[in-house]
Amino acid sequence: MQVASMHFRKRAHEKLGDERLQRNLQKIKGKFVAKRRAAITELDDFEATREAGRAIRQRALDDLDAWLALFEANATARGATVLWAQTPDEINRLVLEIAFRHGARKIVKSKSMVSEESALDLAIEEAGLEVVETDLGEYILQINGYEPPSHIVGPALHKSKEEVTELFHRRHGTPRKDGIEELCLEARAVLRRHYLTADMGISGGNFFVAETGSVVLVTNEGNASLVTTLPKVHVAISGIEKIVPTLEDVATLMRLLPRSATGQSISNYVDLLTGVRGEGEYHGAQHMYFILVDGGRTGVLASEVREALRCIRCGACMNHCPVYQAVGGQAYGWVYPGPIGSILTPMYVGLENAHDLPAASTMCNQCGVVCPVKIPLPDLQRKLREQAFARELRPWSERAGMRAWAWLARRPSLYATVSRVGVRALRLLRGGNGMIRRLPLGGGWTRGRDMPAPAGRTFRELYAARRRGGDLP
Repeated sequence: MQVASMHFRKRAHEKLGDERLQRNLQKIKGKFVAKRRAAITELDDFEATREAGRAIRQRALDDLDAWLALFEANATARGATVLWAQTPDEINRLVLEIAFRHGARKIVKSKSMVSEESALDLAIEEAGLEVVETDLGEYILQINGYEPPSHIVGPALHKSKEEVTELFHRRHGTPRKDGIEELCLEARAVLRRHYLTADMGISGGNFFVAETGSVVLVTNEGNASLVTTLPKVHVAISGIEKIVPTLEDVATLMRLLPRSATGQSISNYVDLLTGVRGEGEYHGAQHMYFILVDGGRTGVLASEVREALRCIRCGACMNHCPVYQAVGGQAYGWVYPGPIGSILTPMYVGLENAHDLPAASTMCNQCGVVCPVKIPLPDLQRKLREQAFARELRPWSERAGMRAWAWLARRPSLYATVSRVGVRALRLLRGGNGMIRRLPLGGGWTRGRDMPAPAGRTFRELYAARRRGGDLP
């Protein structure tokens, strides 16, 4: 997938001005938030479960090499082949080698975020093979010219029913349908033919289980079950950080994942796939491959933002993020949007190509509060901001302003004097409604909204007045 994260500011402004997108975002705003709030009350102690999930994911990362070696040994013992990809290009090369080895001409896919990193679908098509996305959201984006996904869980959440209606009418040549159920049935009818005629299936992996050599797939549509069991070849692709030590660990994480993602107690489908089809078994792949991908993950593991690798891809951070809710996922310019994307994207594609993303945050910590594995997202964003500043990737005016503030902050008496002058000057700019329409040297703050005028005295002055028993304005 082409990286466009360096254009985040421009893209964000465009998305804010896109009336159709803004209408669609308003329809989904808070949709998963309320469901999550209700779902977590089903647990006796949600915070304790979060802590257990954090510990499981951290345990896997702390000894990642050992768990990966154990996974490879157990998966191989059950007839699977484990392959390793260092770069996105290697993912594509390995997939095509497998396809040609088994004479595959048609490939069906369930949702795989890692395959988005390598633009796998385009590589498959360029090799002369057919590939069909079977997740409904991914299918919609594919037939719309490989439009980038906007959400980890719901890739096409930014699309309205009317847009999908027109797209299906244009691409399928069918009459326009008004109902969501009718549209789903139409997609099912189209995709069913591909399931039955595909030579190879590709999936992602929510978790790779070290003790059994298994892959766990969590879906709501059942497409992953068909993709991984009907074709003779199954290829599961995921990042090396998706390893979990035991099946018991999976059980704990499954108490967190669907509740955090979609507000469900459990997803409609949970597939646990281990090895190839055995003797006397009538379904399952005859050939099973695992592709474990680095793609920058070892660099993250060795960095000060390593905690980001605990992510279980639930999307809760973006569901609660005011920035994501305002601009949508495509503004972020790569595979991973929202708060987690503002950390992973700069680490995977280079901070110089995405230094605006860590700054796309209000630091309100809603993302950190709802993360099921307790990733301190604002703290990690701050660390990347510091790196961007140190490497002089931020605009010179921003760096100059921050240096001026730092110089002033190290001189408390002068800082207090300037603050007293500043709040009185800002007080003079207030309109009749007590709001500032235009903020000098900070026009970005007031271009789209008014700013409440300060009280005319600093916090220290107000606090001292209260201590003396004086009247406050």
